[in-house]
Amino acid sequence: MLNDDKSPFQRTFVNQVKRCAEMSRKLRFLKDQINKAGLLSSALPTLQSDVDLEALESQLADHEHELIEMNANSEKLQQTYNELLEFKMVLQKAGSFLISGKSYESAEGRELDENVYPSDYPESDSTSLLEQATQSEPSNSSGLRFISGIIPKSKVLFFERMLFRATRGNLLFNQAPADELIMDHVSSEMVEKTIFVVFFSGEQAKTKILKICEAFGANCYPVPEDLTKQTQITQEVSLRLSELETTLDVGIRHRNAALHSIGVHLSIWMNMVKREKAVFDTLNMLNFDVTKKCLVGEGWCPIFAKPQIQEALQRATFDSNSQIGIIFHVMDSVESPPTYFRTNTFTNAYQEIVDAYGVAKYQEANPAVYTVITFPFLFAVMFGDWGHGICLLLGALILIAREGKLSSQKLGSFMEMLFGGRYVLLLMSLFSIYCGLIYNEFFSVPYHIFGDSAYRCRDASCSDAHTVGLIKYRDAYPFGVDPSWRGSRSELPFLNSLKMKMSILFGVAQMNLGIMLSYFNSLFFNNSLDIRYQFIPQMIFLNSLFGYLSLLIIIKWCTGSQADLYHVMIYMFLSPFDDLAENELFWGQRPLQIVLLLSALVAVPWMLFPKPFILRKLHAERFQGRRYGVLRSSEMDIDSEPGSARHHEEEFNFSEVFVHQMIHSIEFVLGSVSNTASYLRLWALSLAHSELSTVFYEKVLLLAWGYENILIRMVGLAVFAFATAFILLMMETLSAFLHALRLHWVEFQNKFYGGDGYKFKPFSFAALADDED
Repeated sequence: MLNDDKSPFQRTFVNQVKRCAEMSRKLRFLKDQINKAGLLSSALPTLQSDVDLEALESQLADHEHELIEMNANSEKLQQTYNELLEFKMVLQKAGSFLISGKSYESAEGRELDENVYPSDYPESDSTSLLEQATQSEPSNSSGLRFISGIIPKSKVLFFERMLFRATRGNLLFNQAPADELIMDHVSSEMVEKTIFVVFFSGEQAKTKILKICEAFGANCYPVPEDLTKQTQITQEVSLRLSELETTLDVGIRHRNAALHSIGVHLSIWMNMVKREKAVFDTLNMLNFDVTKKCLVGEGWCPIFAKPQIQEALQRATFDSNSQIGIIFHVMDSVESPPTYFRTNTFTNAYQEIVDAYGVAKYQEANPAVYTVITFPFLFAVMFGDWGHGICLLLGALILIAREGKLSSQKLGSFMEMLFGGRYVLLLMSLFSIYCGLIYNEFFSVPYHIFGDSAYRCRDASCSDAHTVGLIKYRDAYPFGVDPSWRGSRSELPFLNSLKMKMSILFGVAQMNLGIMLSYFNSLFFNNSLDIRYQFIPQMIFLNSLFGYLSLLIIIKWCTGSQADLYHVMIYMFLSPFDDLAENELFWGQRPLQIVLLLSALVAVPWMLFPKPFILRKLHAERFQGRRYGVLRSSEMDIDSEPGSARHHEEEFNFSEVFVHQMIHSIEFVLGSVSNTASYLRLWALSLAHSELSTVFYEKVLLLAWGYENILIRMVGLAVFAFATAFILLMMETLSAFLHALRLHWVEFQNKFYGGDGYKFKPFSFAALADDED
């Protein structure tokens, strides 16, 4: 943005942006009208010829005006239709009230007849009781009158109470439900309504009742008292209703035809307006040169795309017959460039996993390169079962096989996430099959895939290996865990020991990889301070303790020693000079432990003190006689890449630098212990998955299969299949996925990855298709 000093309304192409925004509004209005009508907007099979923006603007204005006019006419006709429908119902129901009132009157006698119809009441067939009541000069203000109308059913109770209180009970209120739902003109919804007739006496009562009817939204309609007239008016109303139905139907068909013709081109028009608006928005980010004849813009582009950009600019110059050639000049950057990694359908999901933690700083080491292998492998260590792995593999292969079809469909959020990670699921399933073969578990059942077991019962006649025990009689099983461990009395201690030590080895190896990547980051950015005072002491501290523990694990496996590694590591700190006795694994172990312990102790102040004091000294020398400035360092938030022209000076605060280094050192020391312990989740989740699978197999499937009843067997099989699918294949997969994600984000990436960059987002018409205005 080269014109930040200008407001959006002062920029060059603000009028074009406003016009495009107005056209976008009209297009949204047209789209809403199409959706309300229940029509689908579909583009033509072949794009229409290019439409001029001015012509499209005029066309959209005409369409909007036409639709607004049709909507207004339709609303008026619909309101008239609803009023006539209500009038018809009121005529039918209120007429029945009047007829019943006359019958009651004849039965009661002449006295009531004289009260209701006084002698001076004008006898006219064409004048109803309500019409006389509404005349300017009623013949008798004390005569009995009535008002009929219709009101929503939800308001009837309060309406009746208000009428009763307003007239102090001097009225007669009759009501009856309407035969069908009627559209409410306020909410435009079909509601239940109730027809009412209120009999009252006096002009003041009439005024109050009419005001209450208006307040409650009740529609009042005059009903003639004469039965013949009621029938005549009902027929007239029915005839008008029939005519209005025909008119409304023709209007709806005409409106739908107009909307259909618009919908055919709607997507093309919306795409065109989006493109034009995006172009003008981008042009508003540029600035005029001193001659006011051309625009100047600055932007980022990948280095590999420079020839393509130059070719496109030359082609645009030729096509537009421009008198001024386009100049493409590479310049030094003032701010840190954005980060862009070229990915494909296979690597994109892994890059998204890393970017969810944070986007890499420009030219920082990208963890996604290693995540492609380490992430599915650590997942498989926790999920290892080659039967479950085959199920995941089938699901991944189905998603990949239908990739072309699913990519063009609109999927739900869960299916979209699953489809986006189909290649992650593929590698997770393959590694799960591999680790399942290592663990020798197929739905928790071991198989002699790679030959006979190396163990047998102590007694040749024994049949219970769990109680009697096993002895080794031949070479070790060639691949993975020997199937004879399953069911033996040493199964759980053996597998726990194996998986726990294996988890520590994997954790220490991945943390060392992270520290090594921090070395390459520092080497690339020419930061020797980070190499000398962070990388070296970190490697010394981590490997003096946990690297040594990993070495002891490997030696114990290779030699078959019975040494207690817990005892060795604890007394390495408590009593480093004591004799190891039976816990000694190799010659010279005790002196080596003392050297490693001292190295770990020395590494802590090595990380903490030298770097802040060296930074202060270098800044004092560089800015002698001036204020302190910032030295280029990975710890000081360098935004400039090598070769940048940026010279950004800030005040150097020694206390902040020292506190920052102290926090970083303490975090690494404590994190080395906690991160190593965190990798034990590999052992814990692997054990939980194996035990759950065993429980479902033995306590559900085998238990049901022990019965001769076919129904019990089918129920057991169904429960086992349900538990396998929803618990082991869905919940356990999600659990192992989240734990593998945590190990990469926290234990691995915090050793070297800043993640404080920002993505490269180029201008693209293709990206506009998914964006909403």
